[in-house]
Amino acid sequence: MSERSRLIGVGVGPGDPELVTVKGVNALRAADVVVVPVMDTGERGRAEATVLHYVAPEKVVRVVFALNERTDRGRREAAWDAAGERVAELLRRHGSVAFATIGDPNVYSTFTYLAQTIAALVPGTEIGTVPGITAMQDLAARSGAVLTEGTEPLTLVPVTAGSAVLKDALAGPGTVVAYKFGRQAAEVAEALRQTRRIEDAVWGSALGLTEESIRPAGDLDGEPLPYLSTLIAPARREGGRGGKL
Repeated sequence: MSERSRLIGVGVGPGDPELVTVKGVNALRAADVVVVPVMDTGERGRAEATVLHYVAPEKVVRVVFALNERTDRGRREAAWDAAGERVAELLRRHGSVAFATIGDPNVYSTFTYLAQTIAALVPGTEIGTVPGITAMQDLAARSGAVLTEGTEPLTLVPVTAGSAVLKDALAGPGTVVAYKFGRQAAEVAEALRQTRRIEDAVWGSALGLTEESIRPAGDLDGEPLPYLSTLIAPARREGGRGGKL
């Protein structure tokens, strides 16, 4: 193993290539190879599309991850092992590997699991991350929703954990952000209505892409949405400007 063996997770934002940080672009260009995760169906994902704005195609290595496997744990684990071995092989050959992940590499990212695998397969590898802009930040900017004011808490919930988790969060104070809720859009809409949080809430999908959609949560009609949809339910705010300072 080369002494300079290094794996760096680079957050490339939610889809808009202009939202990759300068540090992120520099990290992608400095790496010997850039790994992008793809589903076993093979289509180009957001991370790959974004990376190709800044890195030559011949430097990009597509590695299959079981990104869409949520029922067969054995199949998912086998896919993870194979992906880890592939990245370990690249590290042994090239020394410096960047892994591009949508959003931020420390927020619900594939990179977390890859880093754990590489630490076991290639001991001594230096592992680091470059932060990226998240979907909730992009949706807030594009919709005008304010994420936090004063002393308000911010709760981030993956709806893959179940709609009950979301409902509990909505019953509490502060702003609630929901990720990965497209397949459970009907339950999300019902939770918003039951907690009387639907009026000011907003959802978005394909942020920064040509098919971008940003709409009031009140428009949710129960039909499934894209898997990577994002919801913001702002805190209930009373008392005028600075009311929660």
